[in-house]
Amino acid sequence: MDQEAYESRLAVLARIAEYEKNGYFDRDVEDDPPTVPLQPGTVDYTKSKFSTKVATFVANRVAYAYFERMIRRKQLIISAVHGIEHVREADCGAMITCNHFHPFDNYAVFKAVESELPKRELYKIIREGNYTSFPGLYGYFFRHCNTLPLGSHFRVLGELNAAVEKLLARGEKILIYPEQGMWWNYKKPRPLKEAAFRFAAKSMAPVIPMFITMEDSDQIDEAGFPIQALTVHILPLIRPDPRFSVRENCAAMRQENEKCWKETYEAVYGIPLSYS
Repeated sequence: MDQEAYESRLAVLARIAEYEKNGYFDRDVEDDPPTVPLQPGTVDYTKSKFSTKVATFVANRVAYAYFERMIRRKQLIISAVHGIEHVREADCGAMITCNHFHPFDNYAVFKAVESELPKRELYKIIREGNYTSFPGLYGYFFRHCNTLPLGSHFRVLGELNAAVEKLLARGEKILIYPEQGMWWNYKKPRPLKEAAFRFAAKSMAPVIPMFITMEDSDQIDEAGFPIQALTVHILPLIRPDPRFSVRENCAAMRQENEKCWKETYEAVYGIPLSYS
């Protein structure tokens, strides 16, 4: 066991307990590096440049080999996927929402829908700092594996919005975490950000809600905690209503997404959803 990793996880769990108690559900609990703001024109969101296409091709294959090896070694365990038929119903571009509890949960989402992705590519909206500041191999993945950083500069945000509209129009699936920050191994659904549904509402694209549940496996991670065995629940599509405004659809879709996540949590774990 890595003592430093163990103490780091204990500190994160303490912050989660504190933030849940105070209702700070969208605050980061990890000690991430400081964010370097993106500048306009920095990101080739739609892979229009040949160099971006090559970098993405290489990075995706490196990432695929890396995570498939983790699965073989039981460092990432996906026990089951339920509801793949709902992805097949979305024969168009769609936003995928999922609870965010682990750095690798996006690969669990990818594996769940891989068979339904024509080019085996899943786009992911990520935090700006993960794109600009994250070091090492994971930083490389964050910058090149079909990622769409959510910039703080208003012009960069405009570039992202335009790219998402284009990607949805050509039928791509885009993962977004509407809870915002990642809470490590946190089983409960957290309140969702309404703005996360704006992409779908503006493009009149459906949302594919997913909720991942977990249970302790017999494998132990480097920090001494049980590796979680994941079950991916793909839930019925949430479609925007053409009679409603973008704002009204954002609110309605968020409420429906929170409702189906809550129902899934309570059904799987057999307890009502409540917070400290």
